[in-house]
Amino acid sequence: MQNSAVTALAEPFKALRNRVFAKLYFAQTISLLGDAFTWIGLALLSYQFGMERSAIILSTALTLRVIAFIIFSPFAGVLADRVDRKKILYITHCIRMVIVICMVFITKEWQIYLLVFLLNIFNAFFTPTYRSIIPHIVAKDQYRQAIGLSSATFQLLGVLGPGLAGIMAVWFGARNIFLVDAVSFVLAGSLILMLPADLLRNSKTETAEKTISTWQDVLHGARLLFSNPLIRFSLVIEFISAIAGAQILVKTVGHVKEGLKLTDQHYGWVMAAFGIGASIAAFFSGSFDKSKSRRLSLLSGALLLGLAVITANYVGFTVLLVLWLVAGLGQSLAEIPSETLIGENIEDAQQGKVYGSHFAFSHLWWAIAYPIAGFWGSSFPGKDFLYGGMLTLGLLITAFLFFRPKPSNGKRILG
Repeated sequence: MQNSAVTALAEPFKALRNRVFAKLYFAQTISLLGDAFTWIGLALLSYQFGMERSAIILSTALTLRVIAFIIFSPFAGVLADRVDRKKILYITHCIRMVIVICMVFITKEWQIYLLVFLLNIFNAFFTPTYRSIIPHIVAKDQYRQAIGLSSATFQLLGVLGPGLAGIMAVWFGARNIFLVDAVSFVLAGSLILMLPADLLRNSKTETAEKTISTWQDVLHGARLLFSNPLIRFSLVIEFISAIAGAQILVKTVGHVKEGLKLTDQHYGWVMAAFGIGASIAAFFSGSFDKSKSRRLSLLSGALLLGLAVITANYVGFTVLLVLWLVAGLGQSLAEIPSETLIGENIEDAQQGKVYGSHFAFSHLWWAIAYPIAGFWGSSFPGKDFLYGGMLTLGLLITAFLFFRPKPSNGKRILG
């Protein structure tokens, strides 16, 4: 029993035996930590423009971030299928470093918006390219573990990163934190430059055919994304996950401080529980459901989210901690399968455009879910989580009845 637990714990790390993936993984980890520095620095900088303006500035910046992802990531995926992926990584990485350094010299509010939008344009090119590389450098039997490890690290740094960034901000100051961020870019960039280019080049079999236009490629990526029943079902579940996740991200702070009459510290603990739950599920996701469809992971994740959210209005702080831990588990179980299904069901030469399209649609789901959460919170005070959970479970039943793939579906799409 003990040996099996140790084996399960060690399984996600097996992918790190692949030295190329290890370099890519650590580069992305350092980059994610740098992102925490960026957003803590922006939060502190926003406060300097006036406490009453800080929330508006940050919400506007986050909106611009999502817009940049939705608009540009499909084109990033197309570029990843046409250009050496290593070049995309280090060029966009270097440009992001320069933009972060420019944040040290911000003096006007509009400069924050401009730099955030530019930064996330290049994030939109970097992230889908990073994701499209993993299936090319990791053996098929370790692919899910590699994705799970990457996702778990993302979730864990979402919990720990802001705390570490806050400590750095105390030491170096609000503006100088961007210089610390720039150093992280240098470290990650060094690892990217060490990647072997021959493993990251695109398949030459992609086309001896006529070159198609960028717009046609973007549309082709979207068609491939939605034409595979397994991936299409996972996208529907991702939308349901976003609906529930937005309820948590938008309304928890008001519920803790106004509904439960607690402090910022209690809010921090509740959100930390959510992040820890997401990290745990991401870490073990490759072992939890090894089926071709990942249907168990998708359905159980969305179900856990709905059940956690639906009762949140009627429990105290301790139970809310447990519920948000469960919700975090559900969030990862519902969202991670999409990435692995793309790698397993889409031809190598088409994966860049499909990952780019997926990155855009996954952020579009959140762009839809945030206003719904805001409307729910203002329209049903005291029952917002109840109705949000009912909506989540209702959508899940609908998805199960009308969108679940048949057992025979899921053949590899060749584009």
